[in-house]
Amino acid sequence: MLDYLGIFGELNNNSIRYIVVGGTAVNLHGVPRMTYDVDILLDLEDQNIRRFIQLLTSWGFKPKVPVKIEELADSAKRGDWIKNKSMKAFNLVNTSWAIREIDVLIDSPIDFAAADRNKKVFDIRGVQIPVIGIKDLIAMKEHTDRQQDAADIRSLKELRDE
Repeated sequence: MLDYLGIFGELNNNSIRYIVVGGTAVNLHGVPRMTYDVDILLDLEDQNIRRFIQLLTSWGFKPKVPVKIEELADSAKRGDWIKNKSMKAFNLVNTSWAIREIDVLIDSPIDFAAADRNKKVFDIRGVQIPVIGIKDLIAMKEHTDRQQDAADIRSLKELRDE
């Protein structure tokens, strides 16, 4: 069972291209708030997805919805989930871990390439953590209708303007 740093370290060790988004990104930028999962924007290139699936399968993570984890690698399937199920994230769960959920954004207003250009890399105890930039994080959160995201936007804008 790994903590946040362990998860990011292993993603790095397996050459998986990802960017931290969501509540963990808000925390890393300096806004304290509770979060219990890891949200990532994943480079959806075939080999990268395969490495990601292999790693999470080895950790015992499974899709929250009744599909096979390998279906994440199918771009047509992802398109169908977005169009017909309004899916925003592919949720992976492992109830034996303290960090029980890892969510992969599959429908994002900021694509991986743009987020990668604008990311900030945090070095925490020797682990390089790629985190979505504040401007892009605000843009992502503006596309939701959740009270927590509205609070995050206010805090991130204050941080950005300091």
